[in-house]
Amino acid sequence: MSNSFEILLDRYAELIVRVGLNLQAGQALFVDAFLESAPLVRLVAKHAYLCGARLVEVLWNDDALTRIRFQYAPRDSFSETPIGFVAAINHYATQRDAYLSITGKDPDLLREQEPALVALYQKALAEKARPSSESAMRDAFNWLVVGAPSPKWAARVFPNAAASAQVTLLWNAIFSACRVDEPDPLAAWERHARELALRRDALNEKHFAALHFSAPETDLFVGLADEHEWVGGASPAERGFLFMGNMPTEEVFTMPHRARVDGKVTSTFPLSARGRVIEKFSLTFEQGRVTHAVASNDQPVLDEFLATDEGALHLGEVALVPHTSPLAQAGILFYNGLFDENAASHLALGKSYPTSLRGGSQMSAAELAARGANDSLVHLDFMIGSNEMNVDGMNADGTREAVMRQGEWAFDMMQ
Repeated sequence: MSNSFEILLDRYAELIVRVGLNLQAGQALFVDAFLESAPLVRLVAKHAYLCGARLVEVLWNDDALTRIRFQYAPRDSFSETPIGFVAAINHYATQRDAYLSITGKDPDLLREQEPALVALYQKALAEKARPSSESAMRDAFNWLVVGAPSPKWAARVFPNAAASAQVTLLWNAIFSACRVDEPDPLAAWERHARELALRRDALNEKHFAALHFSAPETDLFVGLADEHEWVGGASPAERGFLFMGNMPTEEVFTMPHRARVDGKVTSTFPLSARGRVIEKFSLTFEQGRVTHAVASNDQPVLDEFLATDEGALHLGEVALVPHTSPLAQAGILFYNGLFDENAASHLALGKSYPTSLRGGSQMSAAELAARGANDSLVHLDFMIGSNEMNVDGMNADGTREAVMRQGEWAFDMMQ
């Protein structure tokens, strides 16, 4: 790799630590990463210690080992989960230390495996890691998801490029999406966070009762929780300091009411889920619940996901992203939810973020449910936005206001 790549990689690591995590002196940092991301992880560790981290612990995972388990392990063993990962992530969450997840696995890793077995494997892991995921979704500690290329992922994103160039091309796309190649990346992220906050505040000022999404193959009414809060950009951790959660991030999102979703919605991006890629699917909702689901391929994968628990059949998030977002304009399908969800408006099946309800971080599960929050072991974002999508905000009195037209914002931000 060139010297310029090394400079950009170091900037990326610094942004991860200082902006994404906003790591605080005295915190430990737990990193969940795959083997090919080691050069980035080492630079993250350097910047973490420069920021005063007391410890950086890394747990490595490997696609090849995961594949080997599915090929050769006893079929009745997939309800067992790795003790090390579960113990570590729950421990650091309890201590309110920082958590970094580096994504970049092969989108088709488990394509040849039985969907029911993959579902059992992922459900077991979600159940054991639930204490930490519950804390993360309440922003009890600072957490962050970022991307780094693996050869298999890069090959899926750039199939027509020479094999020797694919990883470099994906690195360049990630650097651009995360503003690493800006003259002053830290300043660029400060400006971006302010812009997201303005859009968030404008939507909170309007306080719509529902949103209506209309586009070819989509006609969906999404009722919002009565005390919903729009969230976007930086969020406060339990200790008061701000962190980003995702890099990149272009969305503002809030909480649908789990029982107030009706109509049909069709995905506009391929969905990477459970080690497979579903190219397109549609869902029909009645009184908040999925009553019909049709996938263009891998129907059993979609069916197994929806069967995870009752909450998997309801929405937990609605997010708006303009078609002028940098990721949409790049015209790249990443086959990775972290990146693709920031190129288009999207919904999420499964668990709601308590932070998208006024005072929700301090509420009990029963209090959240009473206000319309959804509970589930899963949370899966899928993209529905395009340059043909219109979104109307619906007021309690039945009047409407244009929120998006042809995928773009249709109202001014509060200054």
